[in-house]
Amino acid sequence: MQITDNLKNDISNAPTWFLDTIAIKPSEKILEDVKGNLSYSVWPSSSENKNLMIFIHGTGAHKKWWYPIAPQFVDYSNIIAIDLPGMGDSGFREKYSIKDFGQCIISIIEKEKSNMDIDSISIIGHSLGGQVAGYVASEKKDLVSNLIMIDTFIRPPDWDPSQNEGGPLRMIKYYPDKTTILKRFRLLPQQECNNEWFVRYISEHSVRETSEGWRWKFDDSMFNSLERLFGYKFSFRCPALFIHGANSLLMSANILDNIKKMYSEIMDFNEVNGAAHHVPLDKPLEIVDIIKNRLF
Repeated sequence: MQITDNLKNDISNAPTWFLDTIAIKPSEKILEDVKGNLSYSVWPSSSENKNLMIFIHGTGAHKKWWYPIAPQFVDYSNIIAIDLPGMGDSGFREKYSIKDFGQCIISIIEKEKSNMDIDSISIIGHSLGGQVAGYVASEKKDLVSNLIMIDTFIRPPDWDPSQNEGGPLRMIKYYPDKTTILKRFRLLPQQECNNEWFVRYISEHSVRETSEGWRWKFDDSMFNSLERLFGYKFSFRCPALFIHGANSLLMSANILDNIKKMYSEIMDFNEVNGAAHHVPLDKPLEIVDIIKNRLF
């Protein structure tokens, strides 16, 4: 794919369903927080119902990863897509933790529930977003009606962080122009994706211009400072589904088997053929169908 600073031209060969879906514009909202403001988007349902779907992205990503997917549920539900702290258009924080991310989700739900007549809440999270979703469903059992995790690396409760040190500290990098930084965009963990128009779309919304040049939107310090759920086991009681890519590196070795051993009694599993870790990018329409069949 030719990458320029013109998104419309670069994705002109995207399928019609994709272009039509991203044309459905949500309301952009901000929840003020002393730790750092939270940015999120809302698509009201086109039909009368009391459903609310929450979409949560993965590490270093942002809410617009869901823009080609989330609006496809407006006939069934009200929808929210969230920028987690330190990512997308949400503010940076001094400290980052999955527990804090979970509280952010709860705060947004409580705010929006006061604006809508809601009695069923479904949370869908990819990768890191799945951990956050599972935490919210475990801590607020009466709040969450359905849980869907997508290719989420779930650590066993006895995981020893001292034996799994992170990589070197990331340094903020600046690029001279938009095209240069867009050409540097990579999926992590690295994988090929045949839907280049989808990757180009999310890369467009992953960058911002500053007085020092173009940079990624996420807070570089988050990657090494994020406090994860060590010694924690999910205890959600709502119906739960774990979707994973058949070719996902995060599910290789014994990882998936261990997740099934821990949670098969309270969670169903669905493998998506032809997908790696970034299942929503590899198989977006399949993900939409799986979620629709599961929830509606």
